[in-house]
Amino acid sequence: MLRAGAIALVAICALLAPAGASAAKEAIGPAEVVAAAPPTKSPEKTEKKRPRTPGPPVEGRAWALIDGRTGDVILSHNGAARLPIASTTKLMTAYVAIKDMPLDKIVRAQPYDAEYGESLLGMRTGQEISVRDLIYGLILRSGNDAAHTLAIAAAGSTEAFVAQMNRYAAALGLSDTHYANPVGLDQKGNYSSARDLATLTQHLLRIPAFAKISASREATLRSVHPQRKIKTINELLEMAPWVTGVKTGHTWGALYVLVGSGRKDGVELISDVIGAPSDEARFDGNLELLEYGFDQYHERRPVRHGQALAEVEIEYSGGELPLRAARAVEVGVRKGEDVQVDVRMPGEVEGPIKRGAVLGRATVLLDGRRVATVALRAGRQVPAASAFDRVRGFVGDHPIPIAIAMFVILMGGVLLLRLMLHRRRRGS
Repeated sequence: MLRAGAIALVAICALLAPAGASAAKEAIGPAEVVAAAPPTKSPEKTEKKRPRTPGPPVEGRAWALIDGRTGDVILSHNGAARLPIASTTKLMTAYVAIKDMPLDKIVRAQPYDAEYGESLLGMRTGQEISVRDLIYGLILRSGNDAAHTLAIAAAGSTEAFVAQMNRYAAALGLSDTHYANPVGLDQKGNYSSARDLATLTQHLLRIPAFAKISASREATLRSVHPQRKIKTINELLEMAPWVTGVKTGHTWGALYVLVGSGRKDGVELISDVIGAPSDEARFDGNLELLEYGFDQYHERRPVRHGQALAEVEIEYSGGELPLRAARAVEVGVRKGEDVQVDVRMPGEVEGPIKRGAVLGRATVLLDGRRVATVALRAGRQVPAASAFDRVRGFVGDHPIPIAIAMFVILMGGVLLLRLMLHRRRRGS
């Protein structure tokens, strides 16, 4: 009897074991991270339809690598999965602040009730500081108090600022992104995707002021008194000389997040890793992605310095004036990409023209998208046209009308002569 009961107990445990294991699996791992996002997409199904592209072994829940010039996706894993992104939320905070406020505007630091462990710039309530210095503190130090102050300065309240963040996200086509706060703390409805983060960064790096801030290893906050010097917490900037940014992030829900960028041999790349298991993994993952990306390109020089890309006709004096490139253009090209040079110049020019005067522009296109523009300068001096040149040029430009006019004058003269001869005969 006891033996039969034991056998029954073992059988019941065997039946219950898979259910228990499944429940434990659902309680941790990626499912826990995705839970904060609306159940409108299934990352697992997306990856079945789009197999993972071969590339470096990156540790993370999602990652992406794009060409910063064109936006083309080079590599991605779970690229459209909606995940919490920690302080990389501040990239949109910076974007809205730059779009909505002058960088030199002076604002007052707002009171911020920080929790233990939060990253702070460390401002006194009421302290005056410029928007530019706040963005330095936002990007280099990931200051939550800087994000809070920027939000209130730009929109009057954090709620109004978050609404503006979401409007900009929609305008930029970030379909897998939604914001719930300007700081990046774990909160339902605050999420993005690896591809959206890369796309947002692409737009930000096109803003010269932000590109300078994100590439800074340290900065002096000049609008505060006394002035302060701050250093970046983005260790990726110390790992290679060609790294140009961008932003770190970490919370318990998002784990370790990093958006990186680099410029090398005419190529600009943007990488990101979401949900890395450690601080080291996010930095190593981004560096490996960027290095892999640069290895996919070979350098081409479609425009050389001083190269005559066009010739324009010189009015009146005749001849042609060569237009030469003001600088060389080097671009990185992947296999299958097409490079073209589009030249825009006047139909003709008139002297006087100094040598080196800008008379046109050449645009380098990569698969039809602009990647560089270079000025075209006059290859030699052109003096002002003389009166003889102008007459000769006018005659050369209008031969038929002039011939007709001369014929009419000649015929008029003949008729006048005949009329005079006729009158003279009648008078005699």
